[in-house]
Amino acid sequence: MIARPFPNIVGNPSLLGFGCMRLPLTEQGKTDIDYQTGQQMIDYAYEHGVTYFDTAYPYHEGKSEQFIGQALRKYPRESFYLADKMPGWLVKSEADAERIFEEQLRKCQVDYFDFYLCHALSAEKYEADYAHTDIYGVLQRKKAEGKIRNLGFSFHDTPAALDMILAKHPWDFVQIQLNYLDWEMQDAKGQYERIQAYGVPCIVMEPVRGGVLASLSPSAAGVLEQANTERSVASWAIRYAASLPNVMTVLSGMTTLEQVRDNVATMTPFAPLNEREYEVVAAALAEYRRSVTIPCTGCRYCMDCPAGVDIPQMFKLYNQYAIDKKAHHFRDGYQAMEESKRADRCVGCGQCMQHCPQGIRIPEEMQKIQRCMQAILAGA
Repeated sequence: MIARPFPNIVGNPSLLGFGCMRLPLTEQGKTDIDYQTGQQMIDYAYEHGVTYFDTAYPYHEGKSEQFIGQALRKYPRESFYLADKMPGWLVKSEADAERIFEEQLRKCQVDYFDFYLCHALSAEKYEADYAHTDIYGVLQRKKAEGKIRNLGFSFHDTPAALDMILAKHPWDFVQIQLNYLDWEMQDAKGQYERIQAYGVPCIVMEPVRGGVLASLSPSAAGVLEQANTERSVASWAIRYAASLPNVMTVLSGMTTLEQVRDNVATMTPFAPLNEREYEVVAAALAEYRRSVTIPCTGCRYCMDCPAGVDIPQMFKLYNQYAIDKKAHHFRDGYQAMEESKRADRCVGCGQCMQHCPQGIRIPEEMQKIQRCMQAILAGA
């Protein structure tokens, strides 16, 4: 599999990376990872040239790090690149940062991280978590000790906020949310160009936007399928992100072995989008925008809700209805959920909004879902 070397990066990871935020589960709605299926997925990816594996402290409620440590331990340490992240919102002192970092090494069963990130930075989070506690200094010491090979951060905010954080410290790389929907909608273009201007490589997360760009509206998917019947809908999104020259790795959070196989096939061999294909993507995007969906990626950073609402599942049900207009499916899915997890249980506290990387006004969307469901039930 192709790898793009960058002069200031220690190592040369594969262009396709394996994200460990959406691993297969033993039971839907739970966080316990299906180790057998997950191991098959990791093995297939590794055997087909994927060398970059990405986890984080909160993924699967802390179980993702343990899984990937177990899954990769049979392979030579120098044959893969492991990325992990510092949850700055949990750090109140340098001692906290030290403790969490060493805990992560133990859980992942490694002596060092190839790539280490300050997790989910924004202007607000940088001010709250990093301006008053020298987390960066702790991580620089870890780098000097050889426990971090490359130090960067993941980011959710405006290009101006990105400029501010890039200027604060020397960084080896930056990870941003980038896909053909967010290129303009969240100004991923502006973020990418600033990273490029700073001379550091970019790692892409959410290239398929949490699966949204793999399950487009029928008319949008039809545009892509008509252009190439041999490629999956998701493959267009992966190639879009990977076609940018300053992108070092495109992370895909894979849940099934089929997804791993499809992504590997998309990137082996890798062919950047040509001019005609960019036009096809633009046409598919125009069709997709005709549906009014909520821009949720299913990351679950908003959870747990104090009132018990399953926010990502509510958005998933509603978005499917917005795309296919099948009211009975929406109604049946809504009523099949436990009453305590439905949109009408939202109390509007807004706690969820403090953690949403997409800036979704969640209480307002819950009210919209509730009104929609009431209208469907009234017309039943």
